[in-house]
Amino acid sequence: MATLFSPSALFSTASSSTTTTTAAAAAATLPKAPPPKSQLPLKPPPPSPTNLTVTLTAATAAAIVLTATPPSLADPPKSFNIYYGTAASAANYGGYGGNSNKQDSAEYVYDVPDGWKERLVSKIEKGTNGTDSEFYNPKKKSEKEYLTFLAGFRQLAPMDIVLNNLALSDVSLQDLIASADSVKSDEKKDEKGQVYYMYEINGTGAHSLISVTCTNNKLYAHFVNAPTPEWTRDEDTLRHLHESFKTIGSF
Repeated sequence: MATLFSPSALFSTASSSTTTTTAAAAAATLPKAPPPKSQLPLKPPPPSPTNLTVTLTAATAAAIVLTATPPSLADPPKSFNIYYGTAASAANYGGYGGNSNKQDSAEYVYDVPDGWKERLVSKIEKGTNGTDSEFYNPKKKSEKEYLTFLAGFRQLAPMDIVLNNLALSDVSLQDLIASADSVKSDEKKDEKGQVYYMYEINGTGAHSLISVTCTNNKLYAHFVNAPTPEWTRDEDTLRHLHESFKTIGSF
């Protein structure tokens, strides 16, 4: 028995096969889509140069404020002038004023703070208590330094006798010693062996430093006096004045 084949079935099979082959070929020729990329976290934008500069400037300023040394409230260091004294007798004293320009004939020297004023010493004062020179602080005249001398002394007496003799011709010194909380005395020698008596008198309202030496057949006494408030404020300067006194030939 013969088997009959349907043309439509053949055409249908061929057509289906052709379609499948064509689709496969088309799929092979199409470009493949790239695989999806993984999502990466976004980085924050870099700081702008302006903000960075401001931050660094503020940090630097803060460091300077923290490390800077606060300004000193103390007075600036003082400068000094050298005074040359001649210790001339009243008979040979050439009128009023000092001898600061007579360096060649000077017998002693001491330092004077810049800005202090010289007090004129009269012949009468020179002849009575031997004052030869005096300088004072114009802001407080009782803060001062001065020098007295007495002729006819070849050597120093014991320390307590010298101080008592000085007080005999100086009423202010008598009062200061009488009311003193303490009186200190010391002896020192310079590099040439000249002896100096050093006194420090701490009174109830004032302070005094005295340096005494004997040479050229004269006794020289250098005084530095100040009320207690000025002493507290200017102690370093006043001690410098005290230590600066020397007779010519010993410096």
